[in-house]
Amino acid sequence: MEQIAEVYSRALFQVALEKGSLDALRDELGTFDDALTENKDLKTFFTSPEFSTEEKKDGLHRSVTGASEEITNFLEALLERHRMAAIHRIRSRFDERWERERKVLAVEVTSAVELDPNTLSQIGERIGQQTGQHVQSTSQVDPEIIGGIVVRVGNQILDASIRTRLERLRRAVATA
Repeated sequence: MEQIAEVYSRALFQVALEKGSLDALRDELGTFDDALTENKDLKTFFTSPEFSTEEKKDGLHRSVTGASEEITNFLEALLERHRMAAIHRIRSRFDERWERERKVLAVEVTSAVELDPNTLSQIGERIGQQTGQHVQSTSQVDPEIIGGIVVRVGNQILDASIRTRLERLRRAVATA
């Protein structure tokens, strides 16, 4: 399924680049994927072998209005090739490509208390200066870290939490 998602996301991405509609196609693909995630009946309809490809295409045209020709053709291709079940993974791969193209870096900041937007913005700006990328910051609260912050950038984690410092101190005292 991962290879299928990679192939289809790459194809849609190339079309989006050629047409200059990268952001619009990303939004449309996301809207369709969100609709399938939220409506299990719709997902079942588009992925079930009980319905013919023609019935699914008809349903697609009835349920998806105002979409670009590119996304409509793409969704039809998925239906014709019985690949609609991979739509969520295709979206994920497309989003990864979009982030690389737009030089967007997702940063997740965890703190013991809610951070004010200014502080979160400053953290994002510092990381952006160091990486040369546009940072998209999100925050979450985890009281168990006691204090400090944990910053996740991609698959790297900077743990400056009080909980981790106390754990290191406990280990040092235990081995001494």
